[in-house]
Formats: sequence, C-alpha cells, structure tokens
Amino acid sequence: MHPTAEMLDHIRDVPLYRESLATGTFPVLEKDTISQGFPDNFMTPALAGALDTGAAEFVLSTGTNHARMQLIRPPYFLLKSYYRLWSEHPAIRHTWDAGCPRVSVTTVLATEHVARVNARKRGEPPREHPPLADRRLDDRTVYLNQHLDPALWTRADVERMLTEIDLIRAGGEYHLDCSSYHLAHLLDKTREFGLALPAPASVVHAYEYTPDNVARYLRTHLGCPIVDLFGSTELGYLYYSDDNGTYHPYLDRMAVELLPVEPGSTLYALIVSSIRNEWMPLIRYRSGDLARTADGTPDPTRITRFCGREKELVRVGATLLCHGDLDRWIGETAPEVFLYRLRVGEDTTAELEYTTFDRHPTDTTALTAALAEHLHLTVHPVHRTHIPIGKSGKYAWLHPESRTR
Repeated sequence: MHPTAEMLDHIRDVPLYRESLATGTFPVLEKDTISQGFPDNFMTPALAGALDTGAAEFVLSTGTNHARMQLIRPPYFLLKSYYRLWSEHPAIRHTWDAGCPRVSVTTVLATEHVARVNARKRGEPPREHPPLADRRLDDRTVYLNQHLDPALWTRADVERMLTEIDLIRAGGEYHLDCSSYHLAHLLDKTREFGLALPAPASVVHAYEYTPDNVARYLRTHLGCPIVDLFGSTELGYLYYSDDNGTYHPYLDRMAVELLPVEPGSTLYALIVSSIRNEWMPLIRYRSGDLARTADGTPDPTRITRFCGREKELVRVGATLLCHGDLDRWIGETAPEVFLYRLRVGEDTTAELEYTTFDRHPTDTTALTAALAEHLHLTVHPVHRTHIPIGKSGKYAWLHPESRTR
C-alpha cells in the first residue's frame, strides 16, 4: 500500500518519514521504531507550536496487557471520534440527537483519569472516592466505576451506580458506554441482588475485545441497539458494527491493509495509514491487532471478526492460536462460559480456567472435542468462581505462563 497524495503532503516535514519520502518506499512501521527518538521524530514547527498552545498534548496508550506507548494527539481526540460515530450511526444517532447523557461503565483507570484531571483544574489532589461531579468528563459524559474488579462489586457498589444512573438520566433516556465485560458484570450483579438496571436507549462497547458469549448475554438482557467500536488511542475508531454485529469501515483520512501473520494464513495483521491524528501521522503502522475476513482474502472491507492482539499469539503445534479463534470455539460449544483464561504448557496439554454466568460448572465435552480437533491439544477445563482482572482493568485470555509466539 502506498500513501495517498494527501498523506504524502501531510508528512512532508515529519523527520520520521524523511528517508521513505526520498526513496519512495514505506516499510511497515513498528511501535519500537516510533519510540526510538520520540518525540523528535515527529517534531515539526507546526507541532512545536501546537504543543505550546495546547492544540496538541502528550498521552499514553492504554496498554491493556502490554507496555504503554507515548503518543501525541489533539485534546479529546478519541472522544471526538466516538461522538462523531455516535451522532452518525444509523442505529443509535437518535439518542445523540435527543441529547441523551452518556453513562460510562468501564475500567476504574478511566474513572480515575477523569477525576484526576478535574482535581488538577481545581488545584487539588484527587479524592480517594471521587463524587459524581468529579467523575464528569464533559456536559455529556460521566463515569461510574470506582473499583478495579467488577466481579467484586458489592450490593452497595451496585446500588450507588444505579442511583447515579437515575440522577443522570433524570427520568429520561440515556446512552450506556461500557466495557462489555463490565456491563455483563453489572447485569449479573443486579440479578444477584434483586435489582434492576434502568433500560438504556442505546449501548456502545468500545474498550476491548467482546467475547461472543458476552455479546449474546448483553443482547439477551437489553432490548436496545448495541454497537461495537474498534479502534485505539493513537488511531481513533476504524470500524463500527451495526446492530446485527456486522462491521463497517470508518476510515476517514485512513487506509488499512491486511498482512498474513505467516505465509498462507488467513489470519491477518492490521497495517494502518492515518493522518486523522494530524500531530502524529502514522504510515503503514502495525497496530498490533488481528482480524479475519468473510472469504479469507486480505480485503479490509470484508473484515468480519477482530481477533485480539499479535503479541498474544501462541504457537500450538503447527497452529498460531489467537484470542478470536479460541473465543469462537467457546461460543459455539459452551455458551454458558463467561470469563476464561488458557494456560498452554510445554507439551500437548493445556488448562482452561472458566467462569459461567450462573456460577455453576457447565458441560465442556463439545468444547474439549473442538479444541482437540482444531489444535491437536488436550485441554482440561477447570471451573472457577472468580478469575481476577488485570491491573489495567481488563481481562487477559491467555495465562502469563503460556509461551507466546
């Protein structure tokens, strides 16, 4: 893929691309290459001026289960990308047009970030348990979660969040923004405690991979449009799903190519060229994400499934196993499974820890047969009542002791 004329014009003064502009060849841009010499490798007179005026700022990527990367972007870059998609999406734009407040139930790190920014504006340290006003991002969005592990929410935690939702919506409709895992936990906890979540008018989950069983659970319990957004801190959002789960490209000032993870594979790595973030243009950037397409071809308009992260690929015999493939097999054979974590050993055996939505062990006969067929691996399922969440507030599907690619 060669950059468009608009992209070439935009990167003309960016030091990182000086050699590529001279030779006319653009190799795949790796995260390590970006970090070497950062931020000077992106520094232009315009960027220096923008940093001085606040039109550009330094931030860190979310670093779900890996090292965080320093970035430069306009303030509220990802939020503006989200708001634009919400306002244009045919299934949910009516809730944007109606002025619905956005209630966010996601990682505690996101809540703490908002509270920290608001406290800094007042010249105060952030409070240990910030009140609702301190968790407000803007006049549209407020964050609810104040604990790392949603599986450990108490009745008091859930009652507080439900009360806050009622206060925010003031008897009207609201839009629910979430990590799909956190929302599934909230629905599960309301059922456990005999409470009820006020019905949202629309839902977007946009923070991490949503397992098939979790997506099905949400659709079963919520009678409203549910949209998935795919993107990242540095790129913004690249794809959105319709209410049926089919993905559509959203590539404003972007282009995507798909490269097989190994010769002959139909599992692809995403390579993104983007000037949407004007201060940190990325040309042929390896985002670290994986995808599969409807027909197995490297056509980015035919992506049907995002499959997790390249860094989490694990070699099982002759197969490179990704999160999306394991999740598909679990969804097809064990729909009661909620959370899971795979531990792959040195031999042909593995352990799959799992929880269920009803907290009881489930029949995993079909699942173990499917994994044996696809991976030539003997998997021992182990039911747990609790699988801890990571320090980032997100779940890892692969046990840290497993050998990755």
